[in-house]
Amino acid sequence: MLAIAGCGGAKQDAKEPNATYTVALTRASFPAKQAIARPTRLTITVTNRSSKALPNVAVTVDSLTYRATKPPKLADPERPTWIVYDGPGPVAKPPVESEEITRAGGAETANTHTWALGALAPGASKTFDWKLLPVVSGVKTIHYEVVAGLNGRAKAELAGGGPADGTFVVHVAPAPPDVHVNPETGAIAQGAYSAAAGPIGAVP
Repeated sequence: MLAIAGCGGAKQDAKEPNATYTVALTRASFPAKQAIARPTRLTITVTNRSSKALPNVAVTVDSLTYRATKPPKLADPERPTWIVYDGPGPVAKPPVESEEITRAGGAETANTHTWALGALAPGASKTFDWKLLPVVSGVKTIHYEVVAGLNGRAKAELAGGGPADGTFVVHVAPAPPDVHVNPETGAIAQGAYSAAAGPIGAVP
């Protein structure tokens, strides 16, 4: 269950319906094979199958970071497994002068692992789209959960009554693959490209 507290949280909680809404995960994609420093994309589309609007459709992704143990007693031990360089939601207009180069997206909430896109009408869909950069190699398991509100009262479930969540298992290679774009065909090919000799490692 997701619950985010803050100033005035009790009043916000009182306005959120204590109800369960049926949703469908009409799209959930994240490449199973990735490589360090190669941009990738996580996309989750939520469709409202209920007769009433979801108060505030949100998605929590709990595995984009890890807790570092070395060096000990870090002020903030949380470190990125993937860097979020463009998250769900519109860019703030006008942009804030102190805005970081990487942004979590306009849908970011007080919980840095949760993004919310507002009310979702019956039959309508909203897409959460993250542009990510993997920075830690290995086999990683990503878990996500969809909720209907940010205060724990409005819940989301699938048509069969199960939780509206899912998991991706991803293998992040320690180095990006050596590829190039063939200038004649526009296709991606293996090996580095040499203008003089053609693709290095290409088979004649």
